[in-house]
Amino acid sequence: MKKSVRKHEVDVVTLGCSKNLIDSERLLGRLAKAGIKAYHNPDKIGSESVVVNTCGFIGDAKEESIEMILDLVGAKERGEIGKIAVMGCLSERYRKELEEEIPEVDRWFGKFDWPGVVKWLNPSSDDTIVKPWDRVVTTLPHNAYLKISEGCNRRCAFCAIPLITGSHKSRPFEEIEDEVRSLVDNGVREFNVIAQDLSSYGLDLYHTQKLPELIERLANINGVDWLRLHYAYPSQFPMEIMDVMARNKNVCNYLDIALQHISDNVLGSMRRHITSSQTRELLAEMRNKVPGLHLRTTLMVGFPGEGEKEFLELMDFAKEQKFERMGAFAYCEEDDTYAARMLKDSVPPEEKQRRLDALMELQEEISLEIQNQKVGQKLRVMIDREENDHYVGRTEWDSPEVDPEVLVKKGKKELRPGEFYEVVIDEAMPFELIGHAAD
Repeated sequence: MKKSVRKHEVDVVTLGCSKNLIDSERLLGRLAKAGIKAYHNPDKIGSESVVVNTCGFIGDAKEESIEMILDLVGAKERGEIGKIAVMGCLSERYRKELEEEIPEVDRWFGKFDWPGVVKWLNPSSDDTIVKPWDRVVTTLPHNAYLKISEGCNRRCAFCAIPLITGSHKSRPFEEIEDEVRSLVDNGVREFNVIAQDLSSYGLDLYHTQKLPELIERLANINGVDWLRLHYAYPSQFPMEIMDVMARNKNVCNYLDIALQHISDNVLGSMRRHITSSQTRELLAEMRNKVPGLHLRTTLMVGFPGEGEKEFLELMDFAKEQKFERMGAFAYCEEDDTYAARMLKDSVPPEEKQRRLDALMELQEEISLEIQNQKVGQKLRVMIDREENDHYVGRTEWDSPEVDPEVLVKKGKKELRPGEFYEVVIDEAMPFELIGHAAD
């Protein structure tokens, strides 16, 4: 081993989504309690031990995880790092095969085996002193992700999440509230509430949907300035949450709800348990209850059975609804899912890409139209960081990493990250706003 390797230290590398990031933050919290110095996503990996938290959701993510592991194996062979451990979704799902294919990895762990990782690094550590909300926040000091449940019972035809994370498990009210209070005490003001399925929160613990009550309780915690909701499911949506949003100023007028498609034929094949007309009624009621609501959704092209007719129906739906935020992806067959076992992947890759490009081109036009409507308005903006000639912030409608940002031109007033300011919007682009701080 080369002398440049940082002995008795750990690099933790996170791949994938915000839910994976929270898992890494919990691991970092346990490492800190065990007296182990750890670096998260360092610019240069070079510790004695490296832990990779992998993603295994779709093909591109799995490929990225494998490439990272192989890169680390090469670094280990060159003496640039010491031991390698792999955890997370990919390891949870394909552990046996990976152990055979990449024997150079020292240890493989499941998605939630944070105590196992810590014991591997420090056999004398005591995991009993760790609280469920102990974590090291790796995002900006003023914002954090808040995971309220794990797993999913929906069993959509295309989705491997239940195979990786298991059935839906809600966290108790009190545990989540304690975590939020702890984060507020450490300077967090913005909470992005996440789960694989927000809509089902509480069903397992309280035998009824409890998302509205949970968010009401969190909104009443002193120091919580923004609560933003991610990853609701449209079928059996708890509409009372929109009333909570309407009456609480610190619950952002924002909802991330993955719709996937609008064709009844495709929705049926996807096993989404909702129809086209029910989807439209749901969206209309949401917007009626919360004026100014910004919806983020995800749509899929190229699912088995999606012909040109179904795709044009999806395009018309996007034009009609004018989603403020929209992402899309092409169907990718996932091992052991219903679609992989029972349906033929009938749309050629080049056609999937054509449809994806057309949908995203349409969304860029819609986004610019919506952004232009904000020109001349005075918006409340939280500043995230300072750059050379401007500050970068976000409105309540902008989740970190995935949504537009507000570029605030520098003037006489000095703006501080983590604080709110009134900003007049001067110019709009599809995925950015440009403005100046109000006098």
